[in-house]
Amino acid sequence: MALHLYDTATRDVREFHPARSGTASMYVCGATVQGVPHIGHVRGALNYDVLRRWLVHNGLDVLLVRNVTDIDDKILTKAADAGRPWWEWAATHERAFEDAFTVLGCLPPSITPRATGHVTQMIELIQRLIDRDAAYVSGGDVYFSVTSLPDYGTLSGQRPDEVQQGETGAGGKRDPRDFTLWKAAKPGEPSWPTPWGDGRPGWHLECSAMATTYLGSEFDIHGGGVDLVFPHHENERAQSHAAGDGFARYWLHNAWVTLSGEKMSKSLGNIVAIPEMLRKCRPVELRYYLIQPHYRSTIEYSDEALAEAAQGYRRVEQFLRRAGGTTGVRIGEVPAEFAAALDDDLGTPQAFAVLHNTVRDGNTALDAGDETKALEFAESVRAMVHVLGLDPLSEQWQDAASHSGEAHALATLVDALLDERTRARADRDFTRADAIRDQLTTAGIAVEDTPNGPSWTVRD
Repeated sequence: MALHLYDTATRDVREFHPARSGTASMYVCGATVQGVPHIGHVRGALNYDVLRRWLVHNGLDVLLVRNVTDIDDKILTKAADAGRPWWEWAATHERAFEDAFTVLGCLPPSITPRATGHVTQMIELIQRLIDRDAAYVSGGDVYFSVTSLPDYGTLSGQRPDEVQQGETGAGGKRDPRDFTLWKAAKPGEPSWPTPWGDGRPGWHLECSAMATTYLGSEFDIHGGGVDLVFPHHENERAQSHAAGDGFARYWLHNAWVTLSGEKMSKSLGNIVAIPEMLRKCRPVELRYYLIQPHYRSTIEYSDEALAEAAQGYRRVEQFLRRAGGTTGVRIGEVPAEFAAALDDDLGTPQAFAVLHNTVRDGNTALDAGDETKALEFAESVRAMVHVLGLDPLSEQWQDAASHSGEAHALATLVDALLDERTRARADRDFTRADAIRDQLTTAGIAVEDTPNGPSWTVRD
Protein backbone atom coordinates (compact mmCIF):
# COMPACT_ATOMS: atom_id res chain seq x y z
CA MET A 1 0.00 0.00 0.00
CA ALA A 2 1.04 3.64 -0.38
CA LEU A 3 1.10 4.45 3.35
CA HIS A 4 4.42 5.70 4.75
CA LEU A 5 5.03 6.11 8.51
CA TYR A 6 7.82 7.68 10.53
CA ASP A 7 9.60 4.90 12.41
CA THR A 8 11.31 6.08 15.59
CA ALA A 9 13.73 3.15 15.45
CA THR A 10 15.13 4.06 12.03
CA ARG A 11 14.45 7.81 12.29
CA ASP A 12 13.03 7.72 8.80
CA VAL A 13 9.70 7.61 6.98
CA ARG A 14 9.22 4.03 5.81
CA GLU A 15 6.67 2.45 3.52
CA PHE A 16 4.26 0.34 5.54
CA HIS A 17 4.21 -3.34 4.69
CA PRO A 18 2.18 -5.49 7.09
CA ALA A 19 3.75 -8.72 8.27
CA ARG A 20 0.64 -10.63 7.21
CA SER A 21 -1.15 -9.81 3.98
CA GLY A 22 -4.54 -8.23 4.58
CA THR A 23 -4.02 -7.66 8.31
CA ALA A 24 -2.41 -4.87 10.32
CA SER A 25 -1.48 -5.54 13.95
CA MET A 26 -1.13 -2.66 16.41
CA TYR A 27 -0.21 -2.45 20.09
CA VAL A 28 -0.86 0.92 21.73
CA CYS A 29 0.31 1.68 25.26
CA GLY A 30 -2.88 2.51 27.12
CA ALA A 31 -3.61 4.13 30.44
CA THR A 32 -1.88 3.76 33.76
CA VAL A 33 -5.11 4.17 35.68
CA GLN A 34 -3.90 6.31 38.58
CA GLY A 35 -6.37 9.20 38.13
CA VAL A 36 -8.89 10.86 35.83
CA PRO A 37 -7.88 11.21 32.16
CA HIS A 38 -6.80 14.53 30.68
CA ILE A 39 -6.42 15.62 27.06
CA GLY A 40 -2.75 14.63 27.01
CA HIS A 41 -3.79 11.06 27.81
CA VAL A 42 -6.44 10.79 25.12
CA ARG A 43 -4.53 12.50 22.32
CA GLY A 44 -2.52 9.39 21.47
CA ALA A 45 -5.59 7.15 21.51
CA LEU A 46 -7.25 9.50 19.02
CA ASN A 47 -4.17 9.62 16.77
CA TYR A 48 -3.99 5.84 16.59
CA ASP A 49 -7.74 5.64 16.09
CA VAL A 50 -7.35 7.76 12.94
CA LEU A 51 -4.52 5.51 11.77
CA ARG A 52 -6.66 2.46 12.39
CA ARG A 53 -9.57 3.95 10.46
CA TRP A 54 -7.27 4.77 7.54
CA LEU A 55 -5.89 1.22 7.49
CA VAL A 56 -9.44 -0.16 7.48
CA HIS A 57 -10.39 2.27 4.69
CA ASN A 58 -7.52 0.78 2.68
CA GLY A 59 -8.92 -2.72 3.05
CA LEU A 60 -6.93 -4.08 6.00
CA ASP A 61 -8.32 -6.02 8.92
CA VAL A 62 -6.85 -4.29 11.99
CA LEU A 63 -6.03 -6.09 15.24
CA LEU A 64 -5.64 -3.35 17.87
CA VAL A 65 -4.48 -4.11 21.40
CA ARG A 66 -4.66 -1.22 23.89
CA ASN A 67 -3.57 -2.29 27.35
CA VAL A 68 -4.44 -1.10 30.84
CA THR A 69 -1.67 -0.80 33.45
CA ASP A 70 -3.66 -1.53 36.60
CA ILE A 71 -0.76 -2.25 38.97
CA ASP A 72 1.88 0.42 39.46
CA ASP A 73 3.70 2.36 42.19
CA LYS A 74 1.60 5.48 41.55
CA ILE A 75 -1.67 3.54 41.71
CA LEU A 76 -0.69 2.02 45.05
CA THR A 77 0.42 5.37 46.46
CA LYS A 78 -2.68 7.30 45.36
CA ALA A 79 -5.05 4.59 46.51
CA ALA A 80 -3.37 4.49 49.92
CA ASP A 81 -3.52 8.31 50.20
CA ALA A 82 -7.24 8.17 49.41
CA GLY A 83 -7.84 5.31 51.86
CA ARG A 84 -9.23 3.06 49.14
CA PRO A 85 -8.29 -0.45 47.98
CA TRP A 86 -5.77 -0.33 45.12
CA TRP A 87 -7.89 -2.54 42.88
CA GLU A 88 -10.99 -0.38 43.40
CA TRP A 89 -8.97 2.79 42.68
CA ALA A 90 -7.61 1.25 39.46
CA ALA A 91 -11.01 -0.04 38.32
CA THR A 92 -12.69 3.32 38.95
CA HIS A 93 -10.18 5.21 36.85
CA GLU A 94 -10.08 2.52 34.17
CA ARG A 95 -13.79 3.15 33.65
CA ALA A 96 -13.11 6.89 33.46
CA PHE A 97 -10.52 6.32 30.71
CA GLU A 98 -12.75 3.97 28.75
CA ASP A 99 -15.62 6.45 29.01
CA ALA A 100 -13.34 9.21 27.68
CA PHE A 101 -12.16 7.10 24.74
CA THR A 102 -15.74 6.17 23.89
CA VAL A 103 -17.21 9.66 24.20
CA LEU A 104 -14.47 11.01 21.89
CA GLY A 105 -15.29 8.50 19.18
CA CYS A 106 -12.49 5.93 19.47
CA LEU A 107 -13.43 2.61 17.95
CA PRO A 108 -13.22 -0.14 20.59
CA PRO A 109 -9.93 -2.08 20.51
CA SER A 110 -9.85 -5.73 19.57
CA ILE A 111 -8.98 -6.40 23.20
CA THR A 112 -8.07 -4.37 26.29
CA PRO A 113 -5.80 -6.57 28.40
CA ARG A 114 -5.04 -5.68 32.02
CA ALA A 115 -1.57 -6.20 33.41
CA THR A 116 -2.89 -8.09 36.45
CA GLY A 117 -4.52 -10.63 34.16
CA HIS A 118 -1.24 -11.63 32.47
CA VAL A 119 1.16 -12.43 35.28
CA THR A 120 1.53 -16.02 34.03
CA GLN A 121 2.78 -14.78 30.65
CA MET A 122 5.15 -12.37 32.40
CA ILE A 123 6.66 -15.14 34.49
CA GLU A 124 7.18 -17.21 31.34
CA LEU A 125 8.94 -14.27 29.64
CA ILE A 126 11.22 -13.76 32.65
CA GLN A 127 12.17 -17.42 32.61
CA ARG A 128 13.07 -17.22 28.92
CA LEU A 129 15.32 -14.25 29.67
CA ILE A 130 16.99 -16.02 32.61
CA ASP A 131 17.58 -19.09 30.45
CA ARG A 132 19.32 -16.86 27.89
CA ASP A 133 21.48 -15.15 30.55
CA ALA A 134 19.72 -11.87 29.81
CA ALA A 135 18.21 -11.60 33.30
CA TYR A 136 19.20 -12.54 36.85
CA VAL A 137 17.63 -12.93 40.29
CA SER A 138 18.81 -10.83 43.23
CA GLY A 139 17.13 -10.95 46.62
CA GLY A 140 13.68 -11.75 45.22
CA ASP A 141 13.95 -9.08 42.51
CA VAL A 142 14.67 -9.96 38.89
CA TYR A 143 16.68 -7.60 36.67
CA PHE A 144 17.38 -7.36 32.96
CA SER A 145 21.06 -7.20 32.08
CA VAL A 146 21.49 -4.28 29.68
CA THR A 147 24.92 -5.47 28.57
CA SER A 148 23.38 -8.74 27.34
CA LEU A 149 21.91 -6.85 24.35
CA PRO A 150 24.65 -5.27 22.20
CA ASP A 151 22.32 -2.79 20.48
CA TYR A 152 20.63 -1.52 23.65
CA GLY A 153 19.74 2.15 23.17
CA THR A 154 19.05 1.88 19.44
CA LEU A 155 15.42 2.94 19.68
CA SER A 156 15.94 6.04 21.81
CA GLY A 157 19.46 6.93 20.73
CA GLN A 158 20.73 6.56 24.29
CA ARG A 159 24.40 5.75 24.74
CA PRO A 160 24.64 2.69 27.00
CA ASP A 161 27.29 4.32 29.21
CA GLU A 162 24.95 7.26 29.89
CA VAL A 163 21.78 5.28 30.65
CA GLN A 164 19.90 6.14 33.84
CA GLN A 165 16.78 4.05 34.43
CA GLY A 166 15.34 6.36 37.08
CA GLU A 167 14.57 3.46 39.41
CA THR A 168 14.79 3.75 43.18
CA GLY A 169 15.21 1.11 45.85
CA ALA A 170 16.87 -1.38 43.51
CA GLY A 171 20.09 -2.12 45.36
CA GLY A 172 20.60 -5.64 44.05
CA LYS A 173 21.63 -4.67 40.52
CA ARG A 174 24.90 -5.93 39.11
CA ASP A 175 25.00 -2.84 36.90
CA PRO A 176 23.16 0.45 37.63
CA ARG A 177 21.96 0.50 34.00
CA ASP A 178 19.98 -2.73 34.46
CA PHE A 179 16.22 -2.43 34.89
CA THR A 180 13.66 -4.27 37.00
CA LEU A 181 11.55 -7.06 35.57
CA TRP A 182 10.05 -8.28 38.85
CA LYS A 183 9.77 -6.55 42.24
CA ALA A 184 9.98 -8.56 45.45
CA ALA A 185 6.89 -8.31 47.64
CA LYS A 186 6.66 -5.56 50.23
CA PRO A 187 4.39 -5.63 53.30
CA GLY A 188 0.87 -4.49 52.51
CA GLU A 189 1.35 -4.52 48.72
CA PRO A 190 -0.32 -6.92 46.27
CA SER A 191 1.85 -9.79 45.12
CA TRP A 192 1.83 -12.96 43.04
CA PRO A 193 3.82 -16.19 43.54
CA THR A 194 6.77 -16.94 41.23
CA PRO A 195 9.75 -19.33 41.25
CA TRP A 196 11.83 -16.38 42.56
CA GLY A 197 9.49 -15.42 45.38
CA ASP A 198 6.31 -13.42 45.76
CA GLY A 199 6.17 -10.01 44.12
CA ARG A 200 4.70 -7.92 41.34
CA PRO A 201 5.73 -7.12 37.76
CA GLY A 202 7.81 -4.21 36.53
CA TRP A 203 6.13 -1.81 34.13
CA HIS A 204 8.22 -2.60 31.04
CA LEU A 205 7.72 -6.34 31.39
CA GLU A 206 3.94 -5.99 31.34
CA CYS A 207 3.66 -4.58 27.83
CA SER A 208 6.04 -7.06 26.21
CA ALA A 209 4.04 -9.95 27.64
CA MET A 210 0.65 -8.55 26.66
CA ALA A 211 1.69 -7.50 23.14
CA THR A 212 3.10 -10.90 22.21
CA THR A 213 0.25 -12.79 23.88
CA TYR A 214 -2.27 -11.31 21.46
CA LEU A 215 -0.25 -10.28 18.41
CA GLY A 216 2.50 -12.91 18.33
CA SER A 217 6.27 -12.69 18.57
CA GLU A 218 6.37 -10.13 15.75
CA PHE A 219 3.74 -7.55 14.90
CA ASP A 220 3.43 -4.40 12.83
CA ILE A 221 3.05 -1.22 14.87
CA HIS A 222 3.81 -0.25 18.45
CA GLY A 223 2.41 3.16 19.36
CA GLY A 224 2.61 5.47 22.35
CA GLY A 225 3.54 8.92 23.54
CA VAL A 226 6.97 10.38 22.83
CA ASP A 227 7.65 10.40 26.58
CA LEU A 228 7.61 6.58 26.49
CA VAL A 229 10.52 6.21 24.06
CA PHE A 230 12.90 5.95 27.01
CA PRO A 231 12.95 4.05 29.20
CA HIS A 232 9.66 2.24 28.61
CA HIS A 233 9.79 1.38 24.92
CA GLU A 234 13.56 1.00 24.86
CA ASN A 235 13.26 -1.58 27.62
CA GLU A 236 10.28 -3.31 26.01
CA ARG A 237 12.32 -3.68 22.83
CA ALA A 238 15.39 -4.88 24.73
CA GLN A 239 13.71 -7.60 26.77
CA SER A 240 11.65 -8.82 23.80
CA HIS A 241 14.61 -9.01 21.43
CA ALA A 242 16.75 -10.65 24.11
CA ALA A 243 14.02 -13.31 24.51
CA GLY A 244 14.20 -14.02 20.76
CA ASP A 245 11.08 -12.13 19.64
CA GLY A 246 11.10 -9.84 16.61
CA PHE A 247 8.53 -7.65 18.39
CA ALA A 248 7.45 -4.37 16.71
CA ARG A 249 8.35 -3.69 13.07
CA TYR A 250 7.41 0.03 13.26
CA TRP A 251 7.58 2.31 16.32
CA LEU A 252 5.25 5.33 16.27
CA HIS A 253 5.20 8.11 18.85
CA ASN A 254 2.77 10.97 19.24
CA ALA A 255 3.82 14.29 20.75
CA TRP A 256 2.57 15.96 23.92
CA VAL A 257 -0.22 18.34 24.71
CA THR A 258 1.39 21.20 26.64
CA LEU A 259 0.12 24.01 28.84
CA SER A 260 2.40 27.02 29.31
CA GLY A 261 5.11 25.13 27.45
CA GLU A 262 5.17 22.12 29.77
CA LYS A 263 3.90 18.59 29.16
CA MET A 264 0.56 17.98 30.83
CA SER A 265 1.01 15.72 33.85
CA LYS A 266 -0.60 15.19 37.22
CA SER A 267 2.72 15.70 38.99
CA LEU A 268 3.03 19.21 37.50
CA GLY A 269 -0.58 20.02 38.28
CA ASN A 270 -1.23 21.43 34.80
CA ILE A 271 -3.82 18.97 33.56
CA VAL A 272 -7.01 19.74 31.66
CA ALA A 273 -9.29 16.83 32.54
CA ILE A 274 -11.77 15.43 30.04
CA PRO A 275 -14.92 16.14 32.12
CA GLU A 276 -13.81 19.78 32.37
CA MET A 277 -13.14 19.95 28.63
CA LEU A 278 -16.59 18.61 27.79
CA ARG A 279 -18.15 21.50 29.65
CA LYS A 280 -16.43 23.81 27.11
CA CYS A 281 -17.27 22.01 23.87
CA ARG A 282 -18.96 18.99 22.37
CA PRO A 283 -16.97 15.74 22.32
CA VAL A 284 -16.76 15.75 18.51
CA GLU A 285 -15.30 19.27 18.61
CA LEU A 286 -12.65 18.18 21.11
CA ARG A 287 -11.80 15.24 18.85
CA TYR A 288 -11.46 17.65 15.91
CA TYR A 289 -9.13 19.86 17.96
CA LEU A 290 -6.86 17.01 19.01
CA ILE A 291 -6.51 15.22 15.65
CA GLN A 292 -6.13 18.22 13.35
CA PRO A 293 -2.43 18.84 14.19
CA HIS A 294 0.12 16.30 12.98
CA TYR A 295 0.47 13.51 15.53
CA ARG A 296 4.21 14.20 15.90
CA SER A 297 3.74 17.92 16.57
CA THR A 298 3.15 19.37 20.04
CA ILE A 299 -0.22 20.95 20.79
CA GLU A 300 -0.02 24.04 23.01
CA TYR A 301 -3.46 24.06 24.58
CA SER A 302 -5.51 27.25 24.79
CA ASP A 303 -9.22 27.96 25.10
CA GLU A 304 -8.96 30.18 22.03
CA ALA A 305 -7.51 27.39 19.87
CA LEU A 306 -10.22 25.02 21.08
CA ALA A 307 -12.94 27.54 20.22
CA GLU A 308 -11.43 28.04 16.74
CA ALA A 309 -11.42 24.27 16.17
CA ALA A 310 -15.05 24.05 17.25
CA GLN A 311 -15.94 26.73 14.71
CA GLY A 312 -14.07 24.80 12.02
CA TYR A 313 -16.05 21.67 12.78
CA ARG A 314 -19.32 23.54 12.75
CA ARG A 315 -18.56 24.85 9.25
CA VAL A 316 -18.27 21.26 8.04
CA GLU A 317 -21.40 20.25 9.91
CA GLN A 318 -23.47 23.14 8.58
CA PHE A 319 -22.41 22.48 4.99
CA LEU A 320 -23.40 18.82 5.15
CA ARG A 321 -26.78 19.64 6.59
CA ARG A 322 -27.28 22.44 4.06
CA ALA A 323 -26.28 20.23 1.12
CA GLY A 324 -28.24 17.19 2.23
CA GLY A 325 -31.58 18.86 2.73
CA THR A 326 -34.21 16.31 3.67
CA THR A 327 -32.62 13.39 1.80
CA GLY A 328 -29.19 13.38 3.44
CA VAL A 329 -25.76 12.79 1.94
CA ARG A 330 -24.25 9.40 1.17
CA ILE A 331 -20.59 8.60 1.82
CA GLY A 332 -18.68 9.04 -1.42
CA GLU A 333 -14.98 8.71 -2.25
CA VAL A 334 -12.16 10.60 -0.56
CA PRO A 335 -10.27 13.01 -2.86
CA ALA A 336 -6.85 11.90 -4.07
CA GLU A 337 -5.21 14.84 -2.27
CA PHE A 338 -6.77 13.75 1.02
CA ALA A 339 -5.53 10.18 0.56
CA ALA A 340 -2.05 11.42 -0.33
CA ALA A 341 -1.95 13.50 2.85
CA LEU A 342 -2.84 10.59 5.14
CA ASP A 343 -0.50 8.26 3.26
CA ASP A 344 2.32 10.70 4.05
CA ASP A 345 2.85 9.78 7.70
CA LEU A 346 -0.78 10.47 8.59
CA GLY A 347 -0.60 14.11 7.52
CA THR A 348 -3.81 15.35 9.14
CA PRO A 349 -3.07 19.11 8.71
CA GLN A 350 -2.96 18.68 4.94
CA ALA A 351 -5.98 16.35 5.05
CA PHE A 352 -8.00 18.96 6.96
CA ALA A 353 -6.96 21.58 4.40
CA VAL A 354 -8.43 19.39 1.64
CA LEU A 355 -11.57 18.91 3.75
CA HIS A 356 -12.15 22.65 4.21
CA ASN A 357 -11.34 23.49 0.58
CA THR A 358 -14.01 21.00 -0.44
CA VAL A 359 -16.49 22.52 2.02
CA ARG A 360 -15.75 25.97 0.56
CA ASP A 361 -16.24 24.71 -2.99
CA GLY A 362 -19.48 23.03 -1.95
CA ASN A 363 -20.87 26.20 -0.38
CA THR A 364 -19.91 28.13 -3.52
CA ALA A 365 -21.84 25.62 -5.62
CA LEU A 366 -24.87 25.92 -3.34
CA ASP A 367 -24.76 29.71 -3.53
CA ALA A 368 -24.71 29.41 -7.33
CA GLY A 369 -27.73 27.10 -7.26
CA ASP A 370 -25.78 24.09 -8.57
CA GLU A 371 -27.21 21.49 -6.21
CA THR A 372 -25.85 18.54 -8.23
CA LYS A 373 -22.27 19.77 -7.95
CA ALA A 374 -22.77 20.70 -4.30
CA LEU A 375 -23.97 17.19 -3.55
CA GLU A 376 -20.84 15.72 -5.15
CA PHE A 377 -18.69 17.89 -2.90
CA ALA A 378 -20.80 16.90 0.11
CA GLU A 379 -20.33 13.20 -0.62
CA SER A 380 -16.56 13.73 -0.68
CA VAL A 381 -16.72 15.70 2.55
CA ARG A 382 -18.68 12.97 4.25
CA ALA A 383 -16.16 10.37 3.07
CA MET A 384 -13.32 12.39 4.62
CA VAL A 385 -15.02 13.01 7.97
CA HIS A 386 -15.98 9.34 8.08
CA VAL A 387 -12.29 8.39 7.91
CA LEU A 388 -11.44 10.98 10.56
CA GLY A 389 -14.20 9.81 12.91
CA LEU A 390 -15.92 13.22 12.67
CA ASP A 391 -19.01 12.45 10.59
CA PRO A 392 -21.80 14.67 12.00
CA LEU A 393 -24.37 12.45 10.28
CA SER A 394 -23.09 9.28 11.98
CA GLU A 395 -25.22 7.61 14.62
CA GLN A 396 -22.70 8.33 17.38
CA TRP A 397 -22.60 12.09 16.97
CA GLN A 398 -26.34 12.30 16.31
CA ASP A 399 -26.95 10.48 19.62
CA ALA A 400 -24.39 12.67 21.39
CA ALA A 401 -26.20 15.78 20.22
CA SER A 402 -29.52 14.49 21.54
CA HIS A 403 -28.03 14.00 25.03
CA SER A 404 -26.10 17.30 25.16
CA GLY A 405 -28.79 19.11 27.15
CA GLU A 406 -28.87 16.41 29.82
CA ALA A 407 -25.07 16.39 30.08
CA HIS A 408 -24.97 20.17 30.39
CA ALA A 409 -27.55 20.10 33.20
CA LEU A 410 -25.53 17.48 35.10
CA ALA A 411 -22.32 19.47 34.66
CA THR A 412 -23.98 22.64 35.93
CA LEU A 413 -25.32 20.88 39.03
CA VAL A 414 -22.04 19.16 39.90
CA ASP A 415 -20.02 22.34 39.36
CA ALA A 416 -22.33 24.25 41.69
CA LEU A 417 -21.93 21.63 44.41
CA LEU A 418 -18.14 21.59 44.01
CA ASP A 419 -18.05 25.40 44.25
CA GLU A 420 -20.07 25.18 47.46
CA ARG A 421 -17.73 22.50 48.81
CA THR A 422 -14.70 24.69 48.03
CA ARG A 423 -16.27 27.63 49.91
CA ALA A 424 -17.13 25.40 52.86
CA ARG A 425 -13.53 24.16 53.09
CA ALA A 426 -12.23 27.72 52.87
CA ASP A 427 -14.55 28.62 55.79
CA ARG A 428 -13.29 25.50 57.64
CA ASP A 429 -16.83 24.12 57.66
CA PHE A 430 -15.59 20.58 57.12
CA THR A 431 -18.88 19.02 58.18
CA ARG A 432 -20.64 20.73 55.28
CA ALA A 433 -17.76 19.95 52.88
CA ASP A 434 -17.86 16.24 53.80
CA ALA A 435 -21.63 16.17 53.40
CA ILE A 436 -21.33 17.52 49.86
CA ARG A 437 -18.64 14.95 49.06
CA ASP A 438 -20.89 12.15 50.37
CA GLN A 439 -23.80 13.52 48.33
CA LEU A 440 -21.72 13.40 45.14
CA THR A 441 -20.39 9.92 45.93
CA THR A 442 -23.91 8.61 46.48
CA ALA A 443 -24.90 10.10 43.11
CA GLY A 444 -22.06 8.21 41.40
CA ILE A 445 -19.73 11.19 40.95
CA ALA A 446 -16.02 10.54 41.62
CA VAL A 447 -14.17 13.70 42.71
CA GLU A 448 -10.41 14.15 42.65
CA ASP A 449 -8.71 17.21 44.14
CA THR A 450 -5.93 18.59 41.95
CA PRO A 451 -3.71 21.68 42.21
CA ASN A 452 -6.03 23.33 39.67
CA GLY A 453 -9.12 22.57 41.74
CA PRO A 454 -11.51 19.61 41.93
CA SER A 455 -12.03 17.39 38.90
CA TRP A 456 -14.93 14.97 38.58
CA THR A 457 -16.16 12.07 36.50
CA VAL A 458 -19.24 9.87 36.48
CA ARG A 459 -18.68 6.42 37.97
CA ASP A 460 -20.52 3.32 36.78
